[in-house]
Amino acid sequence: MRESIAIAITESSQIGEARRAALNLATRFGFKEIERGRVGIVVTEVANNLLQHAQGGVMLLRAIQEPAIGIEVLALDQGPGMIDVNQCLQDGFSTAGTAGNGLGAVRRLSNLFEIYSIPGSGTAILMQLWSEPLSHSPKILLEIGAVCLPKRGEEVSGDAWASQIHPHRSVLLVADGLGHGSAAASASSAAVRTLEENYQRSPHEIVEAAHQALRSTRGAVLAITEINFDQRSVHYAGIGNIATSISSFTDHHNLVSHNGTVGHEVRKIQEFTHPWYPNGLLIMHSDGLATQWRLDRYPGLRQKHPSLIAGVLYRDFNRDRDDVTVLVAREAR
Repeated sequence: MRESIAIAITESSQIGEARRAALNLATRFGFKEIERGRVGIVVTEVANNLLQHAQGGVMLLRAIQEPAIGIEVLALDQGPGMIDVNQCLQDGFSTAGTAGNGLGAVRRLSNLFEIYSIPGSGTAILMQLWSEPLSHSPKILLEIGAVCLPKRGEEVSGDAWASQIHPHRSVLLVADGLGHGSAAASASSAAVRTLEENYQRSPHEIVEAAHQALRSTRGAVLAITEINFDQRSVHYAGIGNIATSISSFTDHHNLVSHNGTVGHEVRKIQEFTHPWYPNGLLIMHSDGLATQWRLDRYPGLRQKHPSLIAGVLYRDFNRDRDDVTVLVAREAR
């Protein structure tokens, strides 16, 4: 499941809604009773935290497969933020007159736990809970985080994203089917299938294949990024308004796409090559995210997990009137 589930947390009944959605997801992906219990506690505690300390926010749920099968939970708010994150994680600390055990317990129950908070600007909390303990430490080549949500009022997103991660190279796709709803989703899903069938080929060739595969759909804009770990290079081809950038601590490049609609009218497909740095960060997003974001306005955020970066950008820059996808990737730390 690539799409996220978004649940607004603005009043107490929505805490139960979030818990039920998370448990349904856990059951669907094979969580046993004890692990489902952990999921329920984590989601309930974090949702309570959104209400008590931030006067509301949004919780995003999605299934993950790396480093293990599990559930990812993002809690996002634009509340007062935390002055001292470490202090807020201590058992017994509370600013709301409660027992103060919430976030400390959540951290202990989560397999991965990260917080990003700026006083006066809000807090983002990332939790990953796996269906079972890892039997060994897998070699993760690329850390990926994503938010993919439909326009408000739509059942499915016309956006889609996909990745193919392999030892020497990884290929990533973001596609935005024209319009909204099921017809747009059919177009972006065809783009995903094209990547799955042609991932060994270059980005230029994958876009060419997608142009043929999407002729029976309403069409899409899309971008393909290949990260070649051996050559330390990025190869990129895009059609339409999928925004893509790569950056390091010292450099930033916005990658170039050509105008057109894959499946209908494509005048020029061009592949560009850029260096890939060991501390490189790739960000791809559809036009459901405004383009005026700048990562340097968020001190320390680029060192966080890509899912946390994607969540903060979604929280602060989603247009709320369109499907939105934000995909963030970097070489595993």
